[in-house]
Amino acid sequence: MSNGMVPILYTFGMKREERQKQSGEEMIGRIFRVLERAMGAQHWWPAESPFEVVLGAYLTQNTAWTNVELAMANLRGAGAMSVEGIRRTTLEDLEQLVRPAGYFRQKAARLKMFVAHLDSAHKGLLEAMFAQPTEALRGELLGLTGIGPETADSILLYAGGHEVFVVDTYTRRIFERHGLAEKATGYEEIRLAVQRALTAEGGAEEGEGEQLSHAVTVHEPSAASRMARSERGRRYNEFHALIVQTAKHFCVKGTPKCEMCPLRGLLPKPARDAPKQGRLCRV
Repeated sequence: MSNGMVPILYTFGMKREERQKQSGEEMIGRIFRVLERAMGAQHWWPAESPFEVVLGAYLTQNTAWTNVELAMANLRGAGAMSVEGIRRTTLEDLEQLVRPAGYFRQKAARLKMFVAHLDSAHKGLLEAMFAQPTEALRGELLGLTGIGPETADSILLYAGGHEVFVVDTYTRRIFERHGLAEKATGYEEIRLAVQRALTAEGGAEEGEGEQLSHAVTVHEPSAASRMARSERGRRYNEFHALIVQTAKHFCVKGTPKCEMCPLRGLLPKPARDAPKQGRLCRV
């Protein structure tokens, strides 16, 4: 292994003689297929425009989505759900509108800075910004105050339709418990491993995974979730949304509800005793 990674031995749902070494990327692809079959389309991101996605990506930092929805309702009621709306709203008024999302002064200031950057670099046009090559735009976004990798990738994928995967705390939790990552595993290592894994993924194989017998509430289809995307972008979109659902309903922060989780058959036995062991690997 030129990159220092090693393959992991997985024993999920296989007869003893069928046990084999599989790369972490093969496991990632399998997790995606099982979750997609179990829960179907998630209709994420719940927004009516690309700029609403941008607003949500900023506001969801360090808070629950229910709080973001309250702030978004305030913005909608004030007619500030657009570039022009943010531009003409005073900073003081914007702070009060986004107050439910927490860190309201910081978030209001950063939304103002984003619009100022959009005006100076792209004539105020999201379309012009998103027309750039993915890596160039990603670097540009990461250079803005208040935008880290997760926020940048959320904007790229959900608002701009770019082919990038979003890694969040839910992804880390599930990957660690399934022996796919450690706490020290970097954001980029996880992101690129998922992107490699889903580059050529098809649908679930026969007999691989099953639909949940109990309902998991999902958002209604939104304009943002109906945006035209490449097949690869669709997979990144759905996998991130499916991971969020899995972590919220089954792989919860405290004691996980493994007996109800669609991934219960994929959890390697060693990881049940030491869920934080293991690394991403590439063969």
